[in-house]
Amino acid sequence: MGKSRRTPTMAAGGIVIRNGPRPLIAVVQRRRDDAWVLPKGKLKLNEKPIAAARREATEETGSEVRVHEFLGLISYVGGNGPKIAHFWRMQALDGPPGKLTGDIRAVEWLPLSAAVDRLDLPHEQSFLRNVGREALRKAVAKPPKRPVRLPPLPPSDKTPVAPAPPPADLRPRWIGLSQFAKRLQEALGRSD
Repeated sequence: MGKSRRTPTMAAGGIVIRNGPRPLIAVVQRRRDDAWVLPKGKLKLNEKPIAAARREATEETGSEVRVHEFLGLISYVGGNGPKIAHFWRMQALDGPPGKLTGDIRAVEWLPLSAAVDRLDLPHEQSFLRNVGREALRKAVAKPPKRPVRLPPLPPSDKTPVAPAPPPADLRPRWIGLSQFAKRLQEALGRSD
């Protein structure tokens, strides 16, 4: 059986963005081959892709991350056969950087175009080039404002009060034209 028929290795990671005056994207350098890649790694046994993505991004960038929307998949054939990597948009949280995992030599935070150029794998370059701009746009977009709930005003003389319903004898009723004319004459006759 050839390599192309093997069950793919499942991986997960993210486009990790750090906000600032100019948003930056994390790229990491692997120790085993010095290649610059997006933060990602293999799923552990029974691990969900989104959990693996958060874990790998945190371990490889040294930053705690908040995971946002799913961005897509990359499928390719690596040194150990077929691989499918799931990617999410992630936000690096403020705080002191943590220790990098042992298989990562360095992390760099770069603007989108520089991050695309720094990546060594063509399929990751293409993915970041096609998805990165939208990921950055969502990262810097202001969250929708929630309606502000004001406390009720205390009652006062100037607080409008809903009018009471009119008495039953003053409620509008439909009448015919002849009845209307008769009532109008009665009303005019009484007012003299």
